[in-house]
Order: sequence, then C-alpha cells, then structure tokens
Amino acid sequence: MPERARVAIDLGAESCRVALLRWPGGKPRIDVIHRIPNGPVHRGASLHWPLASILAGLEEGLRHCAALAPEGIASIAVDSWSVDYVRLAPDLSVLREPFCYRDERTVASKQAADTLISPLDLYQRTGTLPLRINTVYQLLADSAAGIDPRAPWAMFPEYVLCWLSGRRVAEYTNASHTGLVSLKTGNWDDHVFRLLGLSLEAAPPIVPSGTVLGPLKRALAQLEAFQETQVIAAATHDTAAAIAGISGDLSSGAYISSGTWSLVGATTAAPVTTQAALEAGYANIGAAGGGLLFHSLINSMWVLKKCMDAWAAEGRAWDIEDLVAKAAQSRSAGAILDMDAETLMLDTGMPARINAELVRLGFAPITDAPGNEPQFARVIFESLALRYAAALAHLENMLGRKFDCVHMIGGAARNKLLIELTERCTGLRVEIGECESATVGSFAVQLAASEAYGSRVTPDSIRTWARRLCGLD
Repeated sequence: MPERARVAIDLGAESCRVALLRWPGGKPRIDVIHRIPNGPVHRGASLHWPLASILAGLEEGLRHCAALAPEGIASIAVDSWSVDYVRLAPDLSVLREPFCYRDERTVASKQAADTLISPLDLYQRTGTLPLRINTVYQLLADSAAGIDPRAPWAMFPEYVLCWLSGRRVAEYTNASHTGLVSLKTGNWDDHVFRLLGLSLEAAPPIVPSGTVLGPLKRALAQLEAFQETQVIAAATHDTAAAIAGISGDLSSGAYISSGTWSLVGATTAAPVTTQAALEAGYANIGAAGGGLLFHSLINSMWVLKKCMDAWAAEGRAWDIEDLVAKAAQSRSAGAILDMDAETLMLDTGMPARINAELVRLGFAPITDAPGNEPQFARVIFESLALRYAAALAHLENMLGRKFDCVHMIGGAARNKLLIELTERCTGLRVEIGECESATVGSFAVQLAASEAYGSRVTPDSIRTWARRLCGLD
C-alpha cells in the first residue's frame, strides 16, 4: 500500500498556497496544487484580511488535493505570518473580519501600553521585539474598534486549524511572537495580561509544535481521501516552519528567510534580551521542536511589491524575474535606503516614498518613468544586502560566535542578484535553500509528529525529514 499523502497550507501576505506531498516510487514529491491571491483590503478607514475568500480558496485547494491523492491524505497542517488573529464567538464562529497588522490602530494602543510596561521590561519577559504590529498591541486596540475584549481569539493559522478540526489552540512558535508568552515558563505571562488589562481567559491554550489536534471535521471529511486525515499544529509561524525546512546544519551558520519581510538570525539555546539586543532589533522566537530563533525583522520585498503594484496601475507591469534581470544589468545605484523606515512599511505610493527617503538621506531621487523601474529595484536590493550584512555583524557580536555561511530561503533563493550582493556585502558563503521552505518545514514537522506517536518532536527528527524531503537522504 503506498504511503499516504499530506497537505501543507502556507498562508502568505501576498498569496496563500495549498501543497501536496506524495511518494511516487517511494520518493517525496511536493507540488503546489492551488494558489490564492491575497492581500489586505480596505474596509472604510481600516485594513483587514479577506477571511471568507481565503477560506473559500483553501476549500477549493483541499478538494483538488483529495482528487489527486487516491491513496488518502494522512494529515493537514497550516502556517502563516505571525501577530494577526481572529476574534470568535463562543460557538467558534467569526465575530469580525480580522485586522491586518499594518492597520494604524495600534499606534495609540502601543503608546498607552508603554506607560504601563516599558518596552525593555516587556522584551526581557517575553523576548519579543516590542513592535506596534504585535498581537499584544492589537488586542489592546480591539475595544476602540467595538470588539468585546473578552471574546476568545485564535492566531490566524490556528484559526484555520480550528476551522478544520473544531479545536482552538495556540501553537508555541506562533504564540511566542505575540509579546504575551513568558520566556521562563513557555506559557502566557499572566503578569503582562493583568498589567495591560487583557483577558487571559480569551487566550487559547498553548501546545507544542507537532501536536495532533484530531480528525478533520468539516464536510471535506466526507471525501474518501480525507476520511482518516488528522489535523496537526505543526509549526504555525511561517518563519519557524521555514527554518524547520532548512536541510543544512545551522550550528555554525546563520539564516535569511526572505519574503514580504526578511528575518536574519541564528538558532540559540537560551534567549538574549539585553538592551543592546533590543536596540539592534532582535527577537527571540520559539523554534520548532525546541530552542529559539534569534533574529532581526527587516522590511523586505514588500517595498518592491508595492512599487510593482503602483507601476502596474499605470500600465507598467513587470514580471519579477525580468525586473531582477534588468536590475542586475544596471549600474550600482550609489544610494542606500533605510529599509526599516516607517514610511516604507505603508502600502500606497511606494515609488514616491522611496524618493522622499532618498532625498531625506541626501541622495538624488530616481525619476519615476518607464524604463527606470530596474533602478528602483537595484536600490532596494543593494539596500537589503547592506542591511543583511549589518544584521549579521550585530548577530555575531551578540552571540559571540562567527558564522561560516548563511542559509538563504524564501523568495530570495531565486534572486541571483540579491544572493550575489549578499555574499559581497557579508563576506559569507550563501547556501541556497528552498524557495518554499515553510512548506518543506511544515511537512517535516508533520512527518516527525506522526513518527513520534504522541511524544514531542525534536529538532533532529525534523531535520532528518527535511533532508529527505530535499532529496539529500
């Protein structure tokens, strides 16, 4: 009897993917079966995620998987960007379309929270970089939006798991990114909840990576392929899933996970919560199977994506591969952006925002005209590579160790120009990983969980499966 297939759902800020793992001839094969365009949408003055269309797309993708896997599907897991969540009614129905972390409602709530607990104190308790997009500040902003602060909630990927299984949980890697989990206990920090006036009863129970939640309970379960399918909380934070998908040894290497955001970091056994780490912008996030991911969050391909959206609206659409190729042929920009500038994190008029930043920093602006798009791209890539180098230098100083390589995963794994610039700026060898590393990691955790028979998965068991899925073993 052939080994049963598995499904990994990867929810991205620009597209959501449903992938299927099958074993033709006993060898793993991963195919993206369905893609769903995604992006935050404006509802009046607020920014939200189109949850209903996401769920409809996921159901369609899952039906396609069932049709392609007559051997049956053993498990389903979900990963997503962090910090966003869905408020629920007691019957687990959705109270309101979820807010997007880029909504500006958290400006006021973070300012209020900072008067109750200092950013350094919160950082040292939870390890999470105190950014205004974090879950803690979003929860505080809900009352102003007319949302009952006592209403139960689930993080975005865990909501999809709940939609599939009927069980509400918070998987540890994702929970650790909320700014509400104690580094000491690995559970919700009741002191922070009390201090900020948040409802601890509204929070879901935290479970470790690889927890089996139970059988699929939706109407999809009537399909033959899904009749014995288990829903697994693998590594629901997409960065944790992506790092779990790295097949190489991370003991002497750093990682760059590049997508809408870039994460530059390394694995650690103990948290680093010094003032210097806070000022340098490093977070401590749970890793799949144990340990921590110590990394810096950098605004990344969001900037280019918003430029491309603006150009397309003017009839100047570009294919990303063509744009990268043209940027590689362009001369060095001779100008550097601050990729962390607040204005570059907003979602409209990006070419003009870039030019305003260039002028602010003393550089000449780029004429936003047809044919000059590769110059914008070149500035973004060169700025990113230098930001990566600075982040890695900070990382080596704080951890007291030198890296011999950097593992690059995500969209940057296909960007030869950015890889070349990163090697040049960092002086490190770049090991190219999987573009869809989060999907590989999700499957690796699912397989490790099924093999563990109720015990906790370990980093070694996850890495063993990642290597096999990448064709190395």
